Amino acid sequence: MHMADALVSPAVGMTFCAVSAGFVVYASRKVSVASDDMKAPLMGILGAFIFAAQMINFSIPGTGSSGHLGGGLILAALLGKHAAAVTMASVLFIQAFMFADGGLLALGCNIFNLAVIPCYVAYPFIFQKLISNDSADISQGRINAASVVASIVALQFGAFAVVMQTYSSEVSELPFFHFLLLMQPIHFAIGIVEGLATSSVVSFVWKNRPELLSGELKSSSSRSWSVRKILYMTAFAAIFTGAVLSWFASSAPDGLEWSTMRVSGKEELNVPDKPVYSFLAAIQSKLALFPDYKFRISQNTENTAVEAWPEVNAGTSISGLAGGLSIVLLMVLFGKIVNRKSFSLVPNQSIEESTE
Repeated sequence: MHMADALVSPAVGMTFCAVSAGFVVYASRKVSVASDDMKAPLMGILGAFIFAAQMINFSIPGTGSSGHLGGGLILAALLGKHAAAVTMASVLFIQAFMFADGGLLALGCNIFNLAVIPCYVAYPFIFQKLISNDSADISQGRINAASVVASIVALQFGAFAVVMQTYSSEVSELPFFHFLLLMQPIHFAIGIVEGLATSSVVSFVWKNRPELLSGELKSSSSRSWSVRKILYMTAFAAIFTGAVLSWFASSAPDGLEWSTMRVSGKEELNVPDKPVYSFLAAIQSKLALFPDYKFRISQNTENTAVEAWPEVNAGTSISGLAGGLSIVLLMVLFGKIVNRKSFSLVPNQSIEESTE
């Protein structure tokens, strides 16, 4: 659901850039107040995992469309809403500048739709409300229900925000109601899949190391995995997903692309012929080391190549590794700037012992 610049006017793009920047600054201050030595490794490694997971588009049967994990709700459940918002914004920043995934003008809109809405709307008002119970222990069923419902709500609000941002921009010819009637159902289906993925991740952590959660879930009796082991496992999952599983991504257009194609009949919308769009496109073209998660040289030949699945591509693998590493480094830099201290990528023994 990464918006391209062709959907957004400068006024709407800059407005949401300011709004999203305000949320990120607010979240950063909250993280600095509540931060401990666990935050940095969790933010970096989980951010790398979400980045890698977003590379894998899954097909939506019977539609010709695909979807990918948003990840904001998973991050909020594991990190808390403030750290999750910062991490998700960092993922979107890296995607836009290194991989040309989402426009630079639309970056503020994408952060609002994929970070602010899941972390500050779906998580506190849906997930926490459904998962909290003062009179009974948390059950697997409550986690499943909360994850699916909150994911659907996040995707529905996010999809509606995309339609409103596009309609308010008045730079495309997408009719409001037709666009809306395509965006909402397809993202409902994507939300179900994201909810199941969220439930799986949250349930695993809840059963094995509940203290790694954001403090909203009650402790489970089982603690079969150490903190260090879970972090190493998540790092391995990020590496394997970005380097190998990304080959198996569906080539079908995602929910937003599918909706715009069905409305306009075009695979790509025309970008307005204005200097601001050309300027930002030129910047993104120069900075994107791996456009569309491939080597630059492969972009010239991909249209003539026969599509294969899985698409074994060294450029995709390097993109997954480079993007994940960039997010980890960005979170380390964030920790140093905000808290004026160095963070280890793996918690030291005393930290791990304190969680036993």
